[in-house]
Amino acid sequence: MQKQRAQEIVESPEIINVTFNGTPIYIQHVNEDEATARVYPLDEPNKEQDVPLENLQEH
Repeated sequence: MQKQRAQEIVESPEIINVTFNGTPIYIQHVNEDEATARVYPLDEPNKEQDVPLENLQEH
């Protein structure tokens, strides 16, 4: 996923379906300098992690 699109998803008031390695996730923050995003699985909000933007997929 491109940095700009990830940031648009973060700022969107709508729910946009995004997955990381097939798992539905919520994007909390985009780190444009590192090309990563702070995410967590929708069903496990306590499992936050930083992941490469290239591994995120919009559906």
